[in-house]
Amino acid sequence: MDLTGRLSPEFISLKHAIAHDLLSNCNEYARDKSAEYSFADVTLLPVIPDPAKIICVGLNYETHRAETRRPEAKYPTIFTRFADTQIAHGQAIPKPKLSEKLDWEGEMAVVIGRGGRNIEVDSALRHVAGYACYNDITVRDWQKHTHQFIPGKNFPGTGAFGPYLVDQEEVGDYRKLPIQTRLNGDLVQDAKLSDLIFPVDELIAYCSQFTPLSAGDVILTGTPGGVGDRMDPPTYMNPGDLIEVEVGLLGTLSNRVEIET
Repeated sequence: MDLTGRLSPEFISLKHAIAHDLLSNCNEYARDKSAEYSFADVTLLPVIPDPAKIICVGLNYETHRAETRRPEAKYPTIFTRFADTQIAHGQAIPKPKLSEKLDWEGEMAVVIGRGGRNIEVDSALRHVAGYACYNDITVRDWQKHTHQFIPGKNFPGTGAFGPYLVDQEEVGDYRKLPIQTRLNGDLVQDAKLSDLIFPVDELIAYCSQFTPLSAGDVILTGTPGGVGDRMDPPTYMNPGDLIEVEVGLLGTLSNRVEIET
């Protein structure tokens, strides 16, 4: 259903709806109305194409921390992804010409609904608009050039985000959600959101201490064990491969790898 301009003349995007607390209005407007389009009629965008911030959390499942042989940490491992690296559900992942080590990282994304600074842990979940699937695709050799992750996390088309946002009210307790990643139908990652070392409320509180959060900002909560780089032998994605991230009722994010042009 196309809601552009229907709730207010300025209403042009999901990010705008979140910033103006209109998600419940969207639900009310759509209630008892028939769909206007099928998925085949539209080209999806990333859930939030233009977040002011994408804050990524690394090593946030014990299984992944163990397979990387990293020490336990007192604080979350934080890095950033640029908004222009994002693609939508169904879009192709371009395999970089510079690397043969294109790896998957199935994750749950948190979309901030109400911004703030120095948010308390006890109230942090009230700042969540909703959740979505994310594939924080990584070019492993570039990630390992230095101790800084950013180069390997910001190749074009490596931030798959979708297919859609499920709001906080419908999700309820996110910790009950399973998370799985499949490569060409084979299960490679399998965990539960309750396995997070630093849960969502602590991540929001921590991140809001060093930067103010705004509506539409995205926090990626980390990937479980089972990344290709740590398999024996290591396994990476190649043109033609289909990678899918499924997070319970958040749906399934599917993307196929193609040769970079």
